[in-house]
Amino acid sequence: MVEPGTNLLIGLALLGAGVYGLRFSAAEDKGRVGAAVKTASTGFLALALASRSGADGFWLMPLGLALGALGDLCLALKGERFFLAGVGAFGLGHLAYAAGLLWHAGVLGYDGISAGEGLVLAGLILLLVSTEIWLLPRIGTLRGPVRAYVGLIGLMGLAALLLPAVPGQHEVRAGAGLFVLSDLMLALHLFVLRDPRMRRSLSLALWPAYWVGQALIAWGAVVFWGAGPG
Repeated sequence: MVEPGTNLLIGLALLGAGVYGLRFSAAEDKGRVGAAVKTASTGFLALALASRSGADGFWLMPLGLALGALGDLCLALKGERFFLAGVGAFGLGHLAYAAGLLWHAGVLGYDGISAGEGLVLAGLILLLVSTEIWLLPRIGTLRGPVRAYVGLIGLMGLAALLLPAVPGQHEVRAGAGLFVLSDLMLALHLFVLRDPRMRRSLSLALWPAYWVGQALIAWGAVVFWGAGPG
């Protein structure tokens, strides 16, 4: 049963996500208010997840979400210093997600990778390697941090693919996939696209992909940790 306080946090997170999506997501300069709303929309999700209990590394999941909220704040602000801080926060968030998922999956027992999952993994690896061609040559001194980040989000994707077939698997995988998609769109927006209309359209699509991805990971984690050892 979900506690009333948790419902309130989820409602505030939904409200913040909606306000940010409608008012700030397409703006080049989010401003302090936009940065605050963006951070709150994921921060409340992190608090809602932290209000749940779970063994075997569950604490790493709200930690990953909280680091995502910190990354949201940094990326909403201007300047290379804030961008690097955001990349670092999100990278650590991916590491926390991967560690938590692998920990609990190990407790439940791995069931291998099917042919379909192998194809998805091959596609993920191909996408990550392709950044060496279309992304890294465009970003100059940021190459090292971004390359490390690409590796960490790949680790999170791998952890999601390794989840055993128990309740919560599909939600976590869908959330991880949307997270990877949102990072791809962010990279295109920041470093590749120049047409203002295309950048605006991408910004409008990026936010729901990212926020829904985070929400699905949180929801899936609650269900996944509710599954007992097989």
